[in-house]
Amino acid sequence: MNEADTLRLVISLIFIVMLILAGAWLTRRAGWLRTGGNQSIRVVGSQSLGAKAYVALVEVEDARLVLGITSNQISLLHTLPPIDPSARSMQTDPPANGFSATLGKIMKGR
Repeated sequence: MNEADTLRLVISLIFIVMLILAGAWLTRRAGWLRTGGNQSIRVVGSQSLGAKAYVALVEVEDARLVLGITSNQISLLHTLPPIDPSARSMQTDPPANGFSATLGKIMKGR
């Protein structure tokens, strides 16, 4: 094997590695690698309270959490019981309306 063949081999290997890296970057950038469907944490809804403050309703396994989110911290505001799966399928309100109603009930209770 002479120098020209070695150089051609090295350039071919570099090209293949660059092609693999570019494909991985493109796949990740396009969002084709998203695995989901069966996640144990689900954001039901959120409401902006200002420039960098939010209130979010999050479902985690057997509870629903009302979280206060700022740029510096995340605080648990309230814990709600889980929704019955049969009631969830009958629910006609969009999640944002359900979240608003739940937040209104919590705020009235204080």
